[in-house]
Amino acid sequence: MKVNIVSRSGREFIKGGLELNDSATVADLQEAIHKRTKKFYPSRQRLTLPVQPGSKERPVVLHYKKSLKEYSDGNQNTLTVVFKDLGPQVSYRTLFFFEYLGPLLLYPVFYYFPVYQFFGYKGERVIHPVQTYALYYWCFHYFKRIMETFFVHRFSHATSPLSNVFRNCAYYWTFGSYIAYYVNHPLYTPVSDLQMKIGFGFGIVCQLANFYCHIILKNLRSADGSGGYQIPRGFLFNIVTCANYTTEIYQWLGFNIATQTVAGYVFLVVATSIMTNWALAKHRRLRKVFP
Repeated sequence: MKVNIVSRSGREFIKGGLELNDSATVADLQEAIHKRTKKFYPSRQRLTLPVQPGSKERPVVLHYKKSLKEYSDGNQNTLTVVFKDLGPQVSYRTLFFFEYLGPLLLYPVFYYFPVYQFFGYKGERVIHPVQTYALYYWCFHYFKRIMETFFVHRFSHATSPLSNVFRNCAYYWTFGSYIAYYVNHPLYTPVSDLQMKIGFGFGIVCQLANFYCHIILKNLRSADGSGGYQIPRGFLFNIVTCANYTTEIYQWLGFNIATQTVAGYVFLVVATSIMTNWALAKHRRLRKVFP
């Protein structure tokens, strides 16, 4: 089978095309492109079928496991595909590890080290119990996230654009430092003991519920990430579509009830807005696939 590879503008991307076996898969085509171009490794490639000029339909993306014949539309000898460079890629585990590592390491700096001297505070610092429990809560949360990244989560997409590492790290590292600065500040005023216990108690319950939600989502996919869209069922998923986001939001609500800082509530509002958009988008996709 001959495969013609063109750019989105219609120009020939690989001169003369590629000759592949009739039994070749999309993954074989990606490897062949990589051998010819060197720079464009498979996870950096996005291959689609051509669309008619002026058409508003979204192009069909070629799945790496499928045979090229499935996309040939009756022509068994020739296939034309459109190539797009997705840019440098990193694995999702790498992305999540670095975005979570920052808050895990930065927060204790504000608790253990005399950083406030550099901000003009010269007085003696008194550490309140709530600040110590907040440190434990915070570190447990991000350590849990890192462990889930390597041992629980199964990703449908192998890689993410490298630029997302810088964007996500900027988000998590900045907010982590912002919250840590105010929660550990020498002039911080703690809440009542009862409010602290209610906040952290509620938050821990939500963290454990969040972990169980991730286990449920893990079991929807095989070890290689395949499985397609499925409706998660059981536990809190019988109430809301994205129970993992719900428990994530509530666990930060618990943290803020216990610590009560403007910085923490700003983070909660921003995170809730982001996860709400993700949840609504996922709900729409599931409704479309499962009417």
